[in-house]
Amino acid sequence: MKKTFILLMSMLFLTGTLAYVAYVNDFIELPYPQTDKENVSELISQNSPANQSTDNYAVSEETVQIEENHSDLSVTVSGSQDSVKVFQEEESSLLEDKQQERYSYSRLTPEEQNLYNEILWAILEYQENVTLSTLDNNEIFKVFQCVLNDHPEIFYVDGYTYTQYTLADALKKITFTANYSLSQEEKEQRQQEIDNYVNQCIGGMPQGADEYTRVKYIYEYLIEHTEYDAEVEDNQNICSVFLDGRSVCQGYAKATQYLLEKVGIPATLILGTVKGGEGHAWNLVKIDGAWYYVDTTWGDASYQAISETDSYPEQKTPVINYDYLCVTTEQLCKTHTIDNVVEPPLCDSMEDNYYVREGLYITSVDEEQLTCIFQNSYEAGDTFVTLKCSSLDIYNELKEMLITNQAIFRYLNCPDKVVSYTNDEKQYTMSFWL
Repeated sequence: MKKTFILLMSMLFLTGTLAYVAYVNDFIELPYPQTDKENVSELISQNSPANQSTDNYAVSEETVQIEENHSDLSVTVSGSQDSVKVFQEEESSLLEDKQQERYSYSRLTPEEQNLYNEILWAILEYQENVTLSTLDNNEIFKVFQCVLNDHPEIFYVDGYTYTQYTLADALKKITFTANYSLSQEEKEQRQQEIDNYVNQCIGGMPQGADEYTRVKYIYEYLIEHTEYDAEVEDNQNICSVFLDGRSVCQGYAKATQYLLEKVGIPATLILGTVKGGEGHAWNLVKIDGAWYYVDTTWGDASYQAISETDSYPEQKTPVINYDYLCVTTEQLCKTHTIDNVVEPPLCDSMEDNYYVREGLYITSVDEEQLTCIFQNSYEAGDTFVTLKCSSLDIYNELKEMLITNQAIFRYLNCPDKVVSYTNDEKQYTMSFWL
């Protein structure tokens, strides 16, 4: 837990606590419904519990008994004969080529990848009752989640219905229909608004920015233009962020992914839990060939709670927290538990971690480095600076030097002899108001 202090020249006074509040009841994976009923057309809909702030993906099931003389089990889609589209081999190959860089897709078996393409094609073409290449409804759920994790641009689907066709006691085929929350016309209208937001965002990106700088820019841009709000509509997709400027963790994560992909950075959605077992969503991002985790939600001050204290002016509270910008699996798992539909890679590179890239990473207590950090922060007009240590031993050594022995006064301009700071032993960080 982070604690906020006032440091006087002769003593320390405990003044408060800086903590992250987990508004993390905004995503729950829905258990897949099972059935053994026949000769019925039964709709099963599962809604999120009353104490949850958002809806889950709706999964519905129908079972249809095929007559003995019925032998047509080929691919079917809805619509008139003139409008029917069939998933052809050429379309499958085209979709497959475009999915190679998608992380969830890359972790599937060839059979699951084929199913992925069928589901994706059905969604993109607004098709209904598309016969799938599997008879396993659990496999449908897994692959459907992979499609949505890889494709933040699918903001107009909030679930699906699958229909099982049985002959006597034998399951013969399963068809798939997505639950479209918007018509094609409505989708196109929203897409235009989304494009306007995206163009404005990307238009402000520094020319020639490297991959890390692009990720940092989008992280900061979204935080500065979004407020955490569990009540906003469409908070499980990008519309809440791009159209309303308010969202929850899944909206933040999908918006981050959408923008990163627009500037050439591979990213996917990762699901899991945080403290108390509440569901949460964040991103897996590839920078210069290495994978990192990015949690834009936890970087937003509107997602933080600062305990009541008069220790320092509220206007100097940092808007952005960088503890979750390009972090390793080890760092992330101190506060997050990964429970993703496919196994993520081990993220062990620190090369493009925020603190490393910004020269704020402390691997040894070096007075020259500390002097440079604080001077640069003052020259940049910052009101807040955070130091991250490479280990608990370095963290304790730095804390003893700066706080216990009060060496911090060598680096800060504080004529009133008062210093406000926070420290987080779990993250090995110390932060100072300037």
